[in-house]
Amino acid sequence: MTASAVAHPAEVALSDIRLSWKQGRAALLDHFGQHPQQVTPLLHGLTRLADQTLQTLWTTSGMPPDAALIAVGGYGRGELFPFSDIDLLLLLEQTQGSNAAIDAAASGFITACWDIGLEIGPSVRTIEACIDEADKDITVQTALLESRFLCGNRALADSLNRAFFAHLDARAFFQAKMREQQQRHLKFEDTPYALEPNCKESPGGLRDLQVVLWVAQASGLGRSWKELAAHGIIHVNTVRQIQRNETVIKRIRAHLHVLAGRREDRLVFDQQSAVAKVLGFAPTPTKRAGERLMQRYYWAAKAVEQINQIVLLDIEGRLWPQSVAVAQPVVGLKDVEDGRYVLRDGMIEPADLQLFEQKPWTLLEIFAVFQRAPGARGLSPAALRAIYLARHRMDSAFRHDPRSREQFVRILQAPQGIVHALRLMNRTSVLGRYLWAFRRIVGQMQHDLFHVYTVDQHILMVVRNVRRFFMPEHAHEYPLCSELAANFDPPWVLILAALFHDIAKGRGGDHSELGAVETRKFCKAHGISAEHTELAVFLVREHLQMSRVAQKEDLSDPEVIAAFARRVGDERHLVALYLLTVADIRGTSPKVWNAWKGKLLENLYRATLRALGGQTPQPEAELQLRQREAQRILNLYALPQGAQKPLWDTLDMGYFLRNDPQDIAWHTRKLYARVASQSPVISARLAPEGEGLEVLVYAPDQPDLFARICGYFDHQNFNILDAKIHTANNGWALDSFVVVSPHTKVHDRAMTGVIETSLLAELGRAAPLPPPHHGRLSRRVRNFPVSPRVGLRPDERGQRWILNVTAHDRAGLLFGIAQVLAKHHIDLQLAKITTLGERVEDTFLVSGPGLGDARIQNTLENELLQAIMD
Repeated sequence: MTASAVAHPAEVALSDIRLSWKQGRAALLDHFGQHPQQVTPLLHGLTRLADQTLQTLWTTSGMPPDAALIAVGGYGRGELFPFSDIDLLLLLEQTQGSNAAIDAAASGFITACWDIGLEIGPSVRTIEACIDEADKDITVQTALLESRFLCGNRALADSLNRAFFAHLDARAFFQAKMREQQQRHLKFEDTPYALEPNCKESPGGLRDLQVVLWVAQASGLGRSWKELAAHGIIHVNTVRQIQRNETVIKRIRAHLHVLAGRREDRLVFDQQSAVAKVLGFAPTPTKRAGERLMQRYYWAAKAVEQINQIVLLDIEGRLWPQSVAVAQPVVGLKDVEDGRYVLRDGMIEPADLQLFEQKPWTLLEIFAVFQRAPGARGLSPAALRAIYLARHRMDSAFRHDPRSREQFVRILQAPQGIVHALRLMNRTSVLGRYLWAFRRIVGQMQHDLFHVYTVDQHILMVVRNVRRFFMPEHAHEYPLCSELAANFDPPWVLILAALFHDIAKGRGGDHSELGAVETRKFCKAHGISAEHTELAVFLVREHLQMSRVAQKEDLSDPEVIAAFARRVGDERHLVALYLLTVADIRGTSPKVWNAWKGKLLENLYRATLRALGGQTPQPEAELQLRQREAQRILNLYALPQGAQKPLWDTLDMGYFLRNDPQDIAWHTRKLYARVASQSPVISARLAPEGEGLEVLVYAPDQPDLFARICGYFDHQNFNILDAKIHTANNGWALDSFVVVSPHTKVHDRAMTGVIETSLLAELGRAAPLPPPHHGRLSRRVRNFPVSPRVGLRPDERGQRWILNVTAHDRAGLLFGIAQVLAKHHIDLQLAKITTLGERVEDTFLVSGPGLGDARIQNTLENELLQAIMD
């Protein structure tokens, strides 16, 4: 039965009303399933069906004629989503409780609603109670703002409406909604680009549009977008843009409700692909269907956020007209016509609001002025609206205009305000409309399980990180980066490389190579010198290499350092690449960077710098240097003369080249008197670099020792960041591990004693290895699985083998790998554990009998694949 078929007799059986509601609702949802783009008929249809059902129940419940039923909230707005609550106000003439018959009728009506399956949110109040509650609670005030009469005493409903608006303070309401919006945005990290955005509450969600209409209505400026246009708040053409983006988000929200079978406003990973399929987003060779859906959502959310900002600033100016400051002409800026722009209360705007239409290149100039104008805090509502209305002028001619190119280069080369300008240009869509390559990655999600930002937001975060290296007030964050940046000139070349380093993401192929092509094209068009062009192109092309070498290769191998030095060429290129690499890793996710990665990168930088300086790697000299430094540290602890000799005599050059002097000294202090020990030695300390612990294991070597240690850490819920495995010439293993816990803080001295005791007990057990502890896969991994890969290749000298393993991160992963290596009697010398969100890329330096045999390799790789997939 459809909505129009609901009956209105005075007495209708509750079962008939329930059947009519269910059939009518099912018919509307079925139609929506067959026509998934038609969300407005669904919302209005559900509203009409609810109206008619409630009107019937009101009649059959015997409600007194002096009471009124009023729809409030979203239902009052006439937009009922499939599983949203139906907010109702039962308006009474007298106080509830003074009349038993009224109380009984109201209770019966509410119970009947629940009985037939209506998810109502009822309140029962008088007019006085409504006004009192509205004074105390902005949520009640907002709900009443959207009240809509359903049935009963219309005169009473009209009286409430008059009393409410007579009591409404537009300014106080505006301020309250601004505070509420600010708090809501902060709750969702103040970005519309969340991985799993709430399409109702997140910045750029439907609530941002509703806030605009609420404050506009409270201010007497209209209840709809068309009425706002009639009052001159928005342009007529803007109405269509708003309605189009609003419909996109409403469509997604409605399908989320239907697919989840409940009220679900979050675009969670589990639902992104399903919603994309329903809405007809097909995968492409370079993008999943869910990624295409999310990009469309982010574009809509970005436009909504922009409209929200522009309109609210305009309404604020109308509510407080006396606070609008007198415009002061901006003068004295080189190459900017005096008086072309004015500063009004710290906000820049063109003196003539038709400027952008007449001279489109000034759409870039205003951002250059914003960077340099003393006291400028941003762009005024008038400027933002003028930019929005002039977006059609940002065409091919605009992009090729030499004046546009000059202004853009000026923005990049400005001594300050670069990040603020670029972010504002992105929010107003000017950046993407000028850099067409950038436009393609706006709102593009990176479902590689460790980026938490869209590509455009990641790029701007990297630009911010680079810029902070050059700011003295941030020198304490990364002292080496700030020290290197202080002597690097010009800084804008690094900014340019940061802006382009991921600009070719999502096209297929190597985005570094494609990005280098885009960088060269940009530099040629903008008159960048050959020297600066070459450096920028190099940085974009090589921006992943330093991280790869630091985290996956043996930095104690002179050939690894020499090869990397040849790749970077000179110190200037090395410094630039190091700065960009740190900024890039820091810009992927707050969780990806850690002090251990920082140490690896710094070690690679310093080793390469020495190689570039002509210092030929001399292992013997390096060994002596490290021993001397370790001895100097040991002298501080007053060890007996020659105390280090018994231990050091059992260790070969590889040990000294793989460990820092500080680590060598620590190992020596703990072991010098126990070299001849008959039992294992376990020592733990707080990691000198960042959070976590360093654990030293000195024990008789055995084939399953590494696997047994990994099993211990696995069952104790520790993640291994780094492992250095060494066998002394006395047959004892000297292994060191850096471990962290994803669940608890391990930067605690008490934890060191626990590990020392319990790991020692574990190594003393002769029991078989326990099975790996398999943890649950995260939702992200389930929806965006990592393709497991295993690769085995000889190292540069052909003496050892490099084993690369890529898999989704889970408990027991490293333990499972270690068990396979132990089974095949593979000796492990080095383990580098790289965790990228929910993906791990582990590198092991191994040796063992038969690894050169293709059949043994194949068997080993197959068993490892099975272990990482279990």
